[in-house]
Amino acid sequence: LLTPSSLALQCTKQLISERFGRGSRTVDLELETQIELLRETKRKYECVLQLARAFTNHFYSLVQTQHALGDAFADLSQKSPELQEEFGYNAETQKLLCKNGETLLGAVNFFVSSINTLVNKTMEDTLMTVKQYETARLEYDAYRTDLEELSMGPRDAGTLCRLDAAQSQFQSHKDKYEKLRADVAIKLKFLEENKIKVMHKQLLLFHNAISAYFAGNQQQLEQTLKQFNIKLKTPGAEKPSWLEEQ
Repeated sequence: LLTPSSLALQCTKQLISERFGRGSRTVDLELETQIELLRETKRKYECVLQLARAFTNHFYSLVQTQHALGDAFADLSQKSPELQEEFGYNAETQKLLCKNGETLLGAVNFFVSSINTLVNKTMEDTLMTVKQYETARLEYDAYRTDLEELSMGPRDAGTLCRLDAAQSQFQSHKDKYEKLRADVAIKLKFLEENKIKVMHKQLLLFHNAISAYFAGNQQQLEQTLKQFNIKLKTPGAEKPSWLEEQ
């Protein structure tokens, strides 16, 4: 019968034997393919998240520069009568660009927040269950190996007693393994459905907002934020976080 400490040793032994191709390993090919696909998807989405954050930071700096440039033009418009009109319309242009830029930042921030939730909460929650499943699989195989070794030994009274206990422990861990395998399968299914739903919305938002901004279509840009129920806070904070998504 495996105690907690001997189980740890048996699990280590099982893991080493699997890695060197000596021990047998319980494999669910379909489930493990889905798990590996999830891990690969998470890595790719983390890359998108990192790039979107970099875009937000760079674009925020651009908007701040445009704001300062607009103020400089406005000041010179008042102090340069001979160029008042030229400085004036440049100041107005920068002011409009700032307003549109702040609106775009609101959309991109919402995109970043949603992808962050998907990657670091939803996907991570599923992967935590996957880790529990993988631990349960290793323990199950360790108990299975222990039971197989006992079954091949001599059948004296002491061995039979240990065999009964090992059989009971094996069944208990088999049940645990099968339950977690079912839990992972269900979570992967729901995660895939949720991912498609979230990404459909977020990719549409990102495309519409970017397209409207760079086309100079202020009305379409503002309509995009209304469509996705994104509201902007009053400007005043130092970071892009003053753009609130709801």
